[in-house]
Amino acid sequence: MKFTVTGLDQDGTIQNDGSVKGAMGGTEMMRDGLLKRIDPQLLQDFNILHSRVRDIDPNKKNILVLHDTWNDPEVQHLRDQESRKKFTKLVFVSNYQFQTYHLAHGISYGESVVLRNAIEPIEDCEKIDDGVIRLIYHTTPHRGLELLIPVYESLYNKYGDKIHLDVFSSFNIYGWPQRDEPYQDLFNKCKEHSGITYHGYVTNEIVREYLKQAHIFAYPNIWPETSCISAIEAMSAGCAVICPNYAALPETCGNFSLMYQFHEDPNIHANRFVRLLDAVIDSYWEEGHKSKLLFQKTWVDNFYSWKARIPEWENLLRSL
Repeated sequence: MKFTVTGLDQDGTIQNDGSVKGAMGGTEMMRDGLLKRIDPQLLQDFNILHSRVRDIDPNKKNILVLHDTWNDPEVQHLRDQESRKKFTKLVFVSNYQFQTYHLAHGISYGESVVLRNAIEPIEDCEKIDDGVIRLIYHTTPHRGLELLIPVYESLYNKYGDKIHLDVFSSFNIYGWPQRDEPYQDLFNKCKEHSGITYHGYVTNEIVREYLKQAHIFAYPNIWPETSCISAIEAMSAGCAVICPNYAALPETCGNFSLMYQFHEDPNIHANRFVRLLDAVIDSYWEEGHKSKLLFQKTWVDNFYSWKARIPEWENLLRSL
């Protein structure tokens, strides 16, 4: 039986459809996770496109799953009602994201549905208290690494080897190694710092293993997330998530993150972030904090699991 699910593909080169082969970012993880789990009988009448629109199938119902921000060049065609008529439904990954498209492009509620991202929950793991608080940053560098590194350097002067930072960050995740060039000085700082391990790009399976050992996802985000799989996986691994109340992060984290007010000025932002991060490092092992993280994991493993999301997708397809 043949069916079509398009989007970014795999193998390292630019394709005719504008996608990048070899990419394994959040869009690709969601595409592959959906294809792997959904009832194939339901897919045979549908052409599900992820973000990029190149292959409209006139013989199937076309569904466009939007992962990008409202101002991405690839979604500007949605300003045109005739373009939107090509799709039986527009799927958004957060209510925040839908509202931005609604306001920017006039996309109606009736054309749309919100079906959130999903993960395979991370196995239960007991955090180790060996005198070191382990921080992790596991997303691309443009999302806030430039704020994290000087903040971490400042905290390392206070805590020394009582803290450690693992950095998994590279545009290689999207098959774009050339886009790492502006961040090489930042990566070199990571490599040269005795309290930081720079891993570059590794598979999601390896990141998930490190998340089990990590205590804090340190995320001074400066890029407007439409959702945040990195935060979802960190919460599932029992990590404390420290991030600003920017874009879809409040919705994604469901009030479980330790959140501060975002600020456009990077110095003010960094100062707010460092104060909260310092406080969490200092109080991490308090009993109340531990119980909150256990509750967080229970919530995220149920709310963001594929077991919860696949029935929503199947109900949508049946309704169409």
